[in-house]
Amino acid sequence: MGATLTRRRLLAGAAGAAAAAALGGCGTDDPNTLVVMGNNPAEVTDQDVAEFVHAHPGVTVKFVAVDQSLLTAMFAAGNPPDLVRDQGVNNTPYLVARDLAENLDPYFARSTALSVDKLAPANDVWRYDGSRQGSGPRYGLVKDYSQDAMFWCNTTVFDAAGVDLPSTTEPIDYDEWLDLARRLTKRNGAQYRTYGLVPPFDNSLSAGFINMVSSAGGSIFSEDFSTVDFSSPEAAAALRWYLTYAADQVGSTVARPLPAGSSPTFSADQLAMLGYGYWFSGLVSADDTLAKDVMFFPAPRFGPKRTSPCLAGTGFWIPKRAKHKDLAWAFCEHYFGGPPATRRAQSGWGLPGITSLLSDLPSDKPYQRQALGVQKTELDHFSVLDFSPYVAYTALDASLSQQLRKGIEAGLPAGKVADLINDTLNPLLKLGKELVS
Repeated sequence: MGATLTRRRLLAGAAGAAAAAALGGCGTDDPNTLVVMGNNPAEVTDQDVAEFVHAHPGVTVKFVAVDQSLLTAMFAAGNPPDLVRDQGVNNTPYLVARDLAENLDPYFARSTALSVDKLAPANDVWRYDGSRQGSGPRYGLVKDYSQDAMFWCNTTVFDAAGVDLPSTTEPIDYDEWLDLARRLTKRNGAQYRTYGLVPPFDNSLSAGFINMVSSAGGSIFSEDFSTVDFSSPEAAAALRWYLTYAADQVGSTVARPLPAGSSPTFSADQLAMLGYGYWFSGLVSADDTLAKDVMFFPAPRFGPKRTSPCLAGTGFWIPKRAKHKDLAWAFCEHYFGGPPATRRAQSGWGLPGITSLLSDLPSDKPYQRQALGVQKTELDHFSVLDFSPYVAYTALDASLSQQLRKGIEAGLPAGKVADLINDTLNPLLKLGKELVS
């Protein structure tokens, strides 16, 4: 009863009529209709679907938009999708603590296409044992992934500034990285010719900070994940680094994003270093000029511990209350372990979730071979970040963004910004713990 009440409280706010309107008939009892909350055709292509339907005659695959409000309404109405697109890195503990996600271990145990021995370590971001992420039952799969704290350099910008490239074998530390960014930033007053650096915060501020603090040997969370403390030595050091980076005005911040965006600025030879993972290789492949000017580098080190995590881990999970779990798993075997997975690997838009598909990554172009060589070495340093089950990562990101913006605009010291973040997030964590208790 406690779990049911918790779900009701967490999913409250969607009235029955509103839920029905939002669903628009999406939920179904038809055993041959699979309802997927996912991006079609951008991520799940029409070819992916056609192959699955051909192998399962009579089955229809129906897509609904990836939308948190719609998902909440579908759960409230008792009609959740059969599969949900999500990020495993920052959502798995939150989903499991609310008893929303199906434990997929029994499915893995009897699967040939997706036997556990075939899975890349990045799939561990979808594991949670009730205390720690990265171990315990599996609740989802990555469709592909990157070690997102790695970065790309635009060699044209380096050459123009007369600055040597960093090492492709030894990780640069964050202070050296910032010093390099200062040397590469060129401007006349407020007019920039080139920016030095966009660090790996575009996907998630909280994931970026958790990675930095982990490298320094600390955590933003207490041992039981019920509170945060950004005034701890390691977290405060990460805040000081970010505030210094912002004050130096060498790249994008929450208070002053790049006008054209990170990727377009990099592609236009106006940004020297871009904190994106291997997935960016897929975008580069469409630009022959840019392909001649890029190189890939290991994730920087903030402290003594070398960490190189995935910051998203996008994939799918099956709701515990889904009506067609077996059909959903059959689709997973096709999408994650069949021809669609091979095609995704061949595109270069991320690393495959199945280790045997690493050989399918593209290597025809020089930049692809260089990036792949660095990436294969980096695999040995993969690490799983720990998120709290008591607060949504969107709340973490929103608090960090709001308080960092205040700190940057008012010139506040790191200690004051830490207090603001703690005062915002700890009441949310307290409430979240009460809701799942």
